[in-house]
Amino acid sequence: MLHKPELKQAAIMNALRGCHLFVGLPTADLSLIAEITLLKPLEKDDYLFREGDPAHGFYVVQKGAVNVHRVNPMGKEQVIRIFRAGESFAEVTLATEAGYPADARAVESSQVLLVQKPGFLGLLRRQPDLALRMLAGMSLHLRTLVGQLEDLTLKDVETRLANWLLKRCPDSCSHQSVAIELKTTKRVLAAELGTVSETLSRTLAKFRAQNLVKVKGKMLQVLDPSALRDLLRRNLGE
Repeated sequence: MLHKPELKQAAIMNALRGCHLFVGLPTADLSLIAEITLLKPLEKDDYLFREGDPAHGFYVVQKGAVNVHRVNPMGKEQVIRIFRAGESFAEVTLATEAGYPADARAVESSQVLLVQKPGFLGLLRRQPDLALRMLAGMSLHLRTLVGQLEDLTLKDVETRLANWLLKRCPDSCSHQSVAIELKTTKRVLAAELGTVSETLSRTLAKFRAQNLVKVKGKMLQVLDPSALRDLLRRNLGE
């Protein structure tokens, strides 16, 4: 029978095993990482860290969702990404003495793992394969950020929303409707698209009037991906 410390260790190892950085890692190595990992529960709207705070390590989401964002001098929040179960973030702090480069806030009741920096750096020195995994994970985040930057250069919210929806359709040339679950609030989606909730709602209403989408709660249904694709191409002047 497992005692509480052993149960906690097992839960941490299971969460680490589900993270893309550690998939396929031997149990012995996972155990070493679990020993330098702390559990951190978060209520909705709790801040995990703020930009410039000293970096204690990187994080893995065990459950819930964490909004990593920056706030510009005008006070506008720009979402970098919403991280969910199995995803890691803030690995970049392993390679620098600088603090966290953004803010992180729970958007729902969550639990994250803090993989502590000093201990993990020691492991990296002894386990070169782990360092390669970290590079791969950071490259994935970089590709995501580049994609978001490209999206934000699109000329208006209508175009950005159409692009966001089409990226979640298996076949943008299809006439078959596609259901998309909105896994966050419309406010957070609006921030991801570089706008505000009111503008997003107006744009969705416009798409509904054009029979391009239906909205019911957290479900967005693209009625005709091909028609939405045509709208996007017109907006881009193609």
